[in-house]
Amino acid sequence: MGDPKYPLLSKDGDVTIGALFPVHSIETLPSFKFKQKPQLLSCSSVSLRDFRMAQIMIFAIEEINRSENLLPNVSIGYRIYDTCGSRLSSMGANMALMNGEQFASGDRCNGQSPIHAIIGETESSNTVILSRTTGPFKIPVISPSASCECLSNRKDYPHFFRTIASDYHQSRALAYIIKYFGWSWVGAVNSDNDYGNYGMAIFLNTAEKEGICVEYSNVVDTIKKGTAKVIVAFLTNFEMNNLLDYLIIQNITGLQVIGVEAWITANSMVTPNSFHVLGGSLGFAVKKNNIEGFADYVIKAFWDTAFPCSQTEGNSSQYQLICNAYQDLLVLKNNNEDVPEQRYASNVYKSVYAVAHSLHNLLKCKEKEACKTDLKIQPQQVVMALKKVNFTIKMGDHVWFDSTGAVVAQYEVVNWQQDSNGSIKFKPVGYYDASLPPDQRFVLNTDNIIWAGGQLEKPRSVCSESCPPGTRKAAQKGRPVCCYDCIPCAEGEISNETDSNNCKQCPGEYWSNTEKNKCVLKAVEFLSFTEVMVGLTILVAILFYSKKDTPIVKANNSELSFLLLFSLILCFLCSLTFIGRPTEWSCMLRHTAFGITFVLCISCVLGKTVVVLMAFRATLPGSNVMKWFGPAQQLLSVLAFTLIQVLISVLWLTVSPPFPNKNMKYYKEKIILECSLGSTIGFSAALGYIGLLAVLCFMMAFLARTLPDKFNEAKFITFSMLIFCAVWITFIPSYVSSPGKFTVAVEIFAILASSFGLLLCIFAPKCYIIMCKPEQNTKQHMLGKFNK
Repeated sequence: MGDPKYPLLSKDGDVTIGALFPVHSIETLPSFKFKQKPQLLSCSSVSLRDFRMAQIMIFAIEEINRSENLLPNVSIGYRIYDTCGSRLSSMGANMALMNGEQFASGDRCNGQSPIHAIIGETESSNTVILSRTTGPFKIPVISPSASCECLSNRKDYPHFFRTIASDYHQSRALAYIIKYFGWSWVGAVNSDNDYGNYGMAIFLNTAEKEGICVEYSNVVDTIKKGTAKVIVAFLTNFEMNNLLDYLIIQNITGLQVIGVEAWITANSMVTPNSFHVLGGSLGFAVKKNNIEGFADYVIKAFWDTAFPCSQTEGNSSQYQLICNAYQDLLVLKNNNEDVPEQRYASNVYKSVYAVAHSLHNLLKCKEKEACKTDLKIQPQQVVMALKKVNFTIKMGDHVWFDSTGAVVAQYEVVNWQQDSNGSIKFKPVGYYDASLPPDQRFVLNTDNIIWAGGQLEKPRSVCSESCPPGTRKAAQKGRPVCCYDCIPCAEGEISNETDSNNCKQCPGEYWSNTEKNKCVLKAVEFLSFTEVMVGLTILVAILFYSKKDTPIVKANNSELSFLLLFSLILCFLCSLTFIGRPTEWSCMLRHTAFGITFVLCISCVLGKTVVVLMAFRATLPGSNVMKWFGPAQQLLSVLAFTLIQVLISVLWLTVSPPFPNKNMKYYKEKIILECSLGSTIGFSAALGYIGLLAVLCFMMAFLARTLPDKFNEAKFITFSMLIFCAVWITFIPSYVSSPGKFTVAVEIFAILASSFGLLLCIFAPKCYIIMCKPEQNTKQHMLGKFNK
């Protein structure tokens, strides 16, 4: 059997609480030569934080032992072991707690545990080992600082409790604070143990949901060349010290570090060079409580009553032997300046009181009355009682355990700042309280924050700058979602918010503005210009009327000439119906007016052509054809031809009339207001009838071109019909292929060109003779050639 392992601090009592604290942080292994019994392990380097945990535990137990209300006639003893920060020593101390100090090879276990609960460990990985070891014996373990989410598994750790919140809350809070400050591009490092791996996994999962991208995770070598200006350090105190040394050696500064409770307020991090790297760091710390009387206790009463070796004792050799192991602790005897900053001490205080309240209930104690000390309390009974505890300690904190065995998450947000005298302080700038409603849990006072490098302005840490309205985000291939390019929205699409993932299509009658951030009404387009041809036709009519008795006007029926001029005026005027914003009435009028006026015009020209042919046929002997085609018959024929077009137009308007239409297909960025034909057949019939009359007129004029008259009008009619037919033949393909308002322009051009061709070819020669050659405007001159 090996040598028994003795507690660092102990006291007997009616009930006993065990504890495991790494009071020393460095363990020295003895020589293992396998030739002799191994010597005891030696420990060095006092951990002030863990020594204060041991002290506060004793302080709380003595406070309870003096109480008349809590366990009034029951004394609590304790056995506190030093694990030296080693899993090997921790396992030995664990076995010593469960077995007792003396255990010989022939002894048998009596089934009664010497302890009723264990407070510890402080590190998550060691706590996992402790809980798995004590689990089969159903001994409750209460940790003041093991925060790994893995310990929330009640199936694996049914007897585990803790007076610190699970890292589930801290990891999520880390993502929330990064989201709060608008940092979307961060680096992350974590300890390669249960504490770091579980905590980082929860952080990464929450960060992804919150739209935060992690440039690197747990790769220290990439910190220097990384572009992220914010680093999440989910590390233990020991590993954060190692990272700090690396950052100082590499002279990596200007990084905004976000820390966790394990190191953010650790005094061991405060060195002459640390603020150069960690100045302005933000992090979550365990809520600080001031335990009344504890600061005085650690410099007087503890050393007098609880410390096993006092300097006031004699100088015997036995005294020297016993006190040799405590020499490094004695140097702390008169030091209590750190006590106000010992945040985990209150968690140990709560743990002791939680066990005391459980025992108080199990022993059926009543205030100021004796407890039933004859009851045998088993550790599993303490486990069941711990699940039901609900009390308030003297600092005002309410203590109870949730379904995972943890207390409610309450953190202070602290900021590394420097006083005017150069000393580093951890200034509270906010809090996180999971017991509050979701919208009230997280509170920050950003005005009091000093940022990395002593800056007063919050640093930026993004992979890509925000995309302004009018653009959308396009992910960069092979990179996180926070890395993207800003692509302008396509024509007809907009984005009216920053960092839009998609552009929205504008509704039918709307189009995107130049900045692509707003849908505006499409520009409405229709043809608009002034008409001048009508005036020219009226002038010709006035000229002809003033010379109506002259031979040049009277030739070929002056009545038809005036009617032709009138129809040409109507042709020019009907083009005006094609100009301006289309309406229901203007659409019906423009096509029907165009068809009827042009038939009237061509009918007049056809009548004049027939007059020429009939006139020369009437000069043949025995011919009386002019009797059947006098002025009255000419007018009736014009009326008959026009009436046919009127009937076609009436049928067109009755069956399927033209109507105004918004054409949004040809131009996406604007609306073309146009007149839809309604019935294509109606339009084709009207146009085809005009074409039929024009071809007939052309053929008759062509036949009459060689007739022997000094002023043979048939030649000019032939030429005018040639222009007319050419214009309207080219009109058809141009009309079909022209876009938008140019369709209307093509139709107007055809109307004006053909009308002007008739006016020019038929009346221009006569106007020239009337105005410039009046001597030729005589009957003798016109018949001169024939008389020869």
